[in-house]
Amino acid sequence: MVTSLLALAVLGQSQNINDYASTGFRDLQFKATVGSANFQELGKINKDFSQSYRFKTTDVWLKEPFKLKMLTTVDDTTITFYTVGTKKSTRIPKAKINLNEDVAKAPGKRQTLFDFGIMSPSLFTDLFVAKFVRLDRATNDVVFDLTYPASMKDTGRHRIWIDPERKVITKREWYAQQGRNKGRLMATFQYSEPKKFGDFWMNTTVTVFNAENKKAGSATYSNVKANAGIADSVFVVK
Repeated sequence: MVTSLLALAVLGQSQNINDYASTGFRDLQFKATVGSANFQELGKINKDFSQSYRFKTTDVWLKEPFKLKMLTTVDDTTITFYTVGTKKSTRIPKAKINLNEDVAKAPGKRQTLFDFGIMSPSLFTDLFVAKFVRLDRATNDVVFDLTYPASMKDTGRHRIWIDPERKVITKREWYAQQGRNKGRLMATFQYSEPKKFGDFWMNTTVTVFNAENKKAGSATYSNVKANAGIADSVFVVK
């Protein structure tokens, strides 16, 4: 730890997570495309998580603070997912499915821009508590542990590596929050192919490995439109 602190001082790096959040992010639209999916290895991570890789392409809209919409089609069935604040909704019109859930007391179920490797100040105001861990001497990335406030009674944890220049997550380790797997490493996400969109950087490829370090899947983000002024009406649940 002493060595890391000295290195931070020499490099002029901060131990405050807010100094690495992207203040230029307001909204974002892109297409997520699954590149590979090994469902045997994905299943070792989490059943629900593995299901997300069955959607080959998904249109994604994000807006600060905490607005998310995802639209995908499976065969001839359209599925829309919304997360607005702590409210999650799923709409499948053809099957007449309308699901609604408030995950205020289950922050691990929330879906935010963090799931795509993007950080903004709101994440550290209303969702995560960040603790500096060290400076990664191999990469010069700054490492933080992210947990939830004690009041949320969720013991889940993420460890993230941040490129201090581009202010993007380059690696994330996800640890289980409950049950017999509590505290166990669930998956590791490697983010790569950084590109600059307007006032902020974003990694455009993510590769996920399970706890056995077996490659489970990958995805790319394309057709990116940043800070275009997405209307709030886009996130109104229909």
